[in-house]
Amino acid sequence: KEVGKGTGLGLATVFGIVKQNNGFINVYSEPGEGTTFTIYLPRFGGKSENISSEAGVQQTNRGKETVLLVEDEPALLRMVFTMLEKNGYNVLMALTPGEAISLAQEHKGGIDLLITDVIMPVMNGSDLAKRLLSIYPKMKRLFMSGYTAEIIAHHGVLEDGVNFIQKPFTITSLAAKLREILD
Repeated sequence: KEVGKGTGLGLATVFGIVKQNNGFINVYSEPGEGTTFTIYLPRFGGKSENISSEAGVQQTNRGKETVLLVEDEPALLRMVFTMLEKNGYNVLMALTPGEAISLAQEHKGGIDLLITDVIMPVMNGSDLAKRLLSIYPKMKRLFMSGYTAEIIAHHGVLEDGVNFIQKPFTITSLAAKLREILD
């Protein structure tokens, strides 16, 4: 990315995922030559399973509510949008907090749930949620991040006890979390 673009959280997210899986990262860098990151993960010693059953989310986890999805990474925004849509949700999506606020102001009807990345340029997910609650006071919130909930709470971005899902997540875990929040 260009200098000044992005949030600088990519390597931190990778580091968090690697550490959660008992791995480590080796970094080699030379001026003018570039940098090489080598990721080491432990070998899986169990039996492999057929995970195709996860593609069909249980009917009980389907929804019909309206969800406002805010994610500043376009590929992830499209992926989560598809997950939500496949589970029956009416999805409004935005790449930026400003776009999300505009969508919320223009939307005819209610918004049942805000799903937002925690760390975004210009405005974090917590501040966005506070702004949107003035428009939709009964709207529920789900925060997502590549950082663990403990790290985010420790840095004061989110209060303890908020609804949180760790990236990366599966369609099944997302569907279950949404029903837990909305029901």
